[in-house]
Amino acid sequence: MFSDHAHHQQRTTGWQPASAPRYATEKRKRSVSSEEESCDGLTKRARTTGSLHMPNSAGQTLVKLSHEAYTVGWVCALPLEMAAAQAMLDYTHEPLDMNSIDSNVYTFGGIGPHNIVIACLPSGQYGTNSAAVVANNMLWSFPSINIGLMVGIGGGVPGKVDIRLGDVVVSNPTGDSSGVVQYDFGKAVNEGRFERIGSLNKPPQSVLAAVSKLRANHEGRKSQIPAILVDMETRNPEMRKFSYRNVDEDRLFEASYEHSGETCDNCDRSKLIPRGLRPTRNPSIHYGIIASGNQVMKHAKTRDRLAKELGSICFEMEAAGLMDNFPCLVIRGICDYSDSHKAKRWQKYAAATAAAYAKELLLITPPQRNSTARMRPEVQIVATPSSDRKRLLDSLKFDQIDKRHANIKANHAKTCEWLLEHPGYTTWIDR
Repeated sequence: MFSDHAHHQQRTTGWQPASAPRYATEKRKRSVSSEEESCDGLTKRARTTGSLHMPNSAGQTLVKLSHEAYTVGWVCALPLEMAAAQAMLDYTHEPLDMNSIDSNVYTFGGIGPHNIVIACLPSGQYGTNSAAVVANNMLWSFPSINIGLMVGIGGGVPGKVDIRLGDVVVSNPTGDSSGVVQYDFGKAVNEGRFERIGSLNKPPQSVLAAVSKLRANHEGRKSQIPAILVDMETRNPEMRKFSYRNVDEDRLFEASYEHSGETCDNCDRSKLIPRGLRPTRNPSIHYGIIASGNQVMKHAKTRDRLAKELGSICFEMEAAGLMDNFPCLVIRGICDYSDSHKAKRWQKYAAATAAAYAKELLLITPPQRNSTARMRPEVQIVATPSSDRKRLLDSLKFDQIDKRHANIKANHAKTCEWLLEHPGYTTWIDR
């Protein structure tokens, strides 16, 4: 799958930033050249760094791979998150023609030995449902995807761990959780309580194993996130807009103090929670449960209540829509504290730190060359006018459809329980 990669890689012992992009013209499906070295059964090539924003030199073209060559699916919710993702690519590929059934618009490229497709939610559309549509389209078009990443910004939960703006939170499964919990999916029960139902799938074992390897690496040496960000800005000065903000702009207010005004410049500084300075500006990485829902979390007391119930350290809006059909690792850069003092000034830096973590993870993740590709559904595509499609979809809606969905999901786990208690079955099994 990776023998038709366009870029030779020098033998290196770790990630090293390069000073300029380099592209190569290459025919598809070529054999491994003599310039490539074999190491531990894998073909190693010198990693070259490129930028989507930097044009190719005259006479040089981008390589065009097949849909089956892409094994990493990277989903973003916001354009600024996609910009950070694109800035992480070591090289870009020529876009592929897409079937009309797939409404996503992709960026094609690679990091280390991995071929990657990046997609962003449509402008102005957020939440779990929109994320699910994007992910399902991606899996349909790229059947070889075996690593899924949801990378972007999120709101932190202060208190349980020392989370600061710009830190990275990575979903981490526990005994009864996939690492992502949909906090707004459930049903109302007695005394006004809200009971969450169902559970979400975990990321693939190979992805979780790579996370363990990276965590072990960080026990003995520092994360490469700062170096990756420096290289990003060196290769593309426009990305300096995604650099670290001033530490004085990292303000955590008491949960009981509500924000007033357009900015926090006029907020009462006596309500700030005192926190010691860190010895470095480098972001910390936290592993834990991420709470996902269809509404922005911007109320500190609600944040604290839900975080206590769920054990979560981050809130976001898309991941729960992906986990069942696109089980992925969720990586969030912290841009606010999920309270009324939300501001956008940290969003770009937070998007960059999350994307840099994703890159560092991919660079230590071996490609699964012999993995079984997902089969493309054998369906015949029939062109349907958009007006007819909308009419047909609208005809399927009915009142309280979300409540019905919740009931079905709860009852699904009880399917066929009657059989185990049926006298005929128990008599037969006891023979």
